[in-house]
Amino acid sequence: MASQITAASRFEPPAFSRLSISMHWLMLVLLAAVYACIELREFYPRGSDLREALKTWHFMLGLSVFALVWVRLIARARSPRRGPPRTWPDRLAALVHLALYGLMITLPVLGWMVLSAEGEPIPFFGLSLPPLVAPNEGLAERVEDLHTTLATVGYWLVGIHAAAALFHHYLLRDGTLRRMLPGFR
Repeated sequence: MASQITAASRFEPPAFSRLSISMHWLMLVLLAAVYACIELREFYPRGSDLREALKTWHFMLGLSVFALVWVRLIARARSPRRGPPRTWPDRLAALVHLALYGLMITLPVLGWMVLSAEGEPIPFFGLSLPPLVAPNEGLAERVEDLHTTLATVGYWLVGIHAAAALFHHYLLRDGTLRRMLPGFR
């Protein structure tokens, strides 16, 4: 019956757009693949074809994340806004989202800089992108260290984001996770 609305659904904001939901899950798959490629390469000897292929896929998928994050940001900018976060959990969530977006932009650029500074080609699905900096081994090492450190931060942020979604779903029961699932409208 229409008059029997649960407390959680009364306060549940509308679902995200199909584009936002699709991009969210596509980015998750891409990020998992980016991390998997770079972690799995360690199981293969240096110089082996499989290790090199995993590194190449890491670069190409990372650059795909960079391209698609801009589509997400445009879609987000065109979506209705809920207003500024008012509570500390909302502020924390906004900060984590901002950090995730920042990493989805910064990490691919840093990776591109590493390849450029190493004098390596920058592969992107059959294309070779132009270098961002001139070859410089010292710069390559410093940027690679920063890239690795920020990627570790990214692991933690994705974990915090996932834990928060589960907290909302199982403890708060406020519909936050359901709003981001495909098919929920």
